[in-house]
Amino acid sequence: MINILFAATEERWADYEAPLKRALTDAGLAANLRQDFPPEDVDYIVYAPNSTVQDFTPYTRCKAVLNIWAGVESIVGNTTLNIPLARMVDPGMTQGMIEWVLGHVMRYHLGMDRNILVQDGTWQPHVPPLAAERRVTVLGMGALGSACARTIAQVGFDVTGWSRGPKTVEGVSCLHGDDGLAEALERADILVLLLPKTAATENLLNTERLAQMPKGAMIINPGRGPLIDDDALLAALKSGHIAHATLDVFRIEPLPADHPYWAHPNVTVTPHIASETRVSTASQVIVENVRRGETGEPLLHLVDRSSGY
Repeated sequence: MINILFAATEERWADYEAPLKRALTDAGLAANLRQDFPPEDVDYIVYAPNSTVQDFTPYTRCKAVLNIWAGVESIVGNTTLNIPLARMVDPGMTQGMIEWVLGHVMRYHLGMDRNILVQDGTWQPHVPPLAAERRVTVLGMGALGSACARTIAQVGFDVTGWSRGPKTVEGVSCLHGDDGLAEALERADILVLLLPKTAATENLLNTERLAQMPKGAMIINPGRGPLIDDDALLAALKSGHIAHATLDVFRIEPLPADHPYWAHPNVTVTPHIASETRVSTASQVIVENVRRGETGEPLLHLVDRSSGY
């Protein structure tokens, strides 16, 4: 019998208990899934970083920690964690992110706000360019970024993707490294941020890099709030160099009511809704990793501690 500790909030347990047990049964795995075990009896931990489990030292026979969040920045540096850590790459979350990002790319591309938000009786026809004439850059070519870039390219946009190391994505011009970042920003009529939060990515979009973008560029950030230097973005919006920003993630969440983003005419705030883990598909990902752990196969989506994701 496999002992699986569910270490997350009570709310998450209510969401995950039935789907996880169903997925385990469907996979033919005999398992005890509970919220309490003696640490020395645990084989796997299904985990959220806001769990009360923060010291992994007692979990001496645990084979893997299986994160239910896509982000691992708040757990990857835990010095007691000497167990393989897998992040969540959920097909449902990926599809949700594709839909949200594509919706806002199309909103910017077609200039929808000018018609939706201005209904003052003034007849002002406006014909947008075709997608092939609009350049979209996606920073971050992991599972979410690659999927979004590929879909945006399929619509017909001129898409550039940037990552730390070399990547190949069909239909996307892929760049990497510092030189590649400068070029990627220069091509960004619309910029989508889907990088993880690491020491190397914090404040990546600062005054210097915002200046490398075309005048009138637009920014979409469903990735991580600290990717953006907030003061630098507000200054670029004030000068008109950046035309608009749609922000779904922030350094402090919920975003404080007095934050200047709320009242800014050229900022759209959304409350961290770009994409959520879908419990049914995430449960299948978790159970597949348990199956792999039991059969000696490589685990999916293992975190590279040196890179932080």
